[in-house]
Amino acid sequence: MNWDDTAGAGPAPEDAADRLVGASADGEDQAVEAALRPKSLDEFVGQERVRVQLDLVLKAALARGATADHVLLSGAPGLGKTTLSMIIAAEMNAPIRITSGPAIQHAGDLAAILSSLQEGEVLFLDEIHRMSRPAEEMLYMAMEDFRVDVIVGKGPGATAIPLELPPFTLVGATTRAGLLPPPLRDRFGFTGHMEFYESAELERVIHRSAQLLDLEIDTEGAAEIAGRSRGTPRIANRLLRRVRDYAQVKEDGRITREVAGVALAVYEVDARGLDRLDRAVLQALLKLFGGGPVGLSTLAVAVGEERETVEEVAEPFLVREGLLARTPRGRVATPAAWAHLGLVPPQQAPGAAGQPGLFGA
Repeated sequence: MNWDDTAGAGPAPEDAADRLVGASADGEDQAVEAALRPKSLDEFVGQERVRVQLDLVLKAALARGATADHVLLSGAPGLGKTTLSMIIAAEMNAPIRITSGPAIQHAGDLAAILSSLQEGEVLFLDEIHRMSRPAEEMLYMAMEDFRVDVIVGKGPGATAIPLELPPFTLVGATTRAGLLPPPLRDRFGFTGHMEFYESAELERVIHRSAQLLDLEIDTEGAAEIAGRSRGTPRIANRLLRRVRDYAQVKEDGRITREVAGVALAVYEVDARGLDRLDRAVLQALLKLFGGGPVGLSTLAVAVGEERETVEEVAEPFLVREGLLARTPRGRVATPAAWAHLGLVPPQQAPGAAGQPGLFGA
């Protein structure tokens, strides 16, 4: 099972951990993940391309008796970046130091961490794109030359004292790789992009988690949960725990397709993984605005949420599922959205028979 411990690139407009289908991890998620997290690349489910490439990088470094190249992992929250960083340390038989970009606001903060590293240690820097610019510039030299210049004093009398660092491996994780400056990206020897999971991979994650949690679940029950998990292992495991609660209280404890379906209906997660907020956005777009196009601010007012909540929390999944499109004229519902909510689009709706496409095609 694979997921991350941390949230997205910045303070979320609505805490995603409050949503059952949110990809951020709250305290309960982190506690459970610590017990269920895989310990080696062989146990790691999914991300086949990244896993194979990373295995070669680590084995080659071990054969040379050297530290592994710096590693950059990018992708959405909940896909396994933190887990892979811990596996890298385990595979290299090295300790790991964990910190995050927002925690490093001054170059001195980074210098204190780097100067205390042991030889071969793995430094995991989550949300690396949120690190301050002075610390980022210090990191360039540390990654390339294993050296930092510590500035002592201020003004004309300031002196730069070179500090040699032991060889170490930096593992950077980011949910927004595009925000990383090119000089920083270029200093990573290996870059891996984490993709969303297929349903079959999530079923393997769910079966593994159920075994570790001592739960009885059949193949169809795992498939039902996987289909509502938005391609994200963290969400799959959260849904599994909620279905477990329902099965233990209302049923005999065994998780089947029927039990999973009824349990997730109680928690308002539908067959495609949409929750209350997602459906509210679609219903407003379809019922109040005829499928669009409609401006983001107007749509947010209709839903009763902040503009940022609709744009950053609800829309990314709706767009990825092909239920909503962002166009220059505004938000537009696709034919799949009408079908998902069981509604018939009016003749003038975008995408309806005989009507122009989203972009006038």
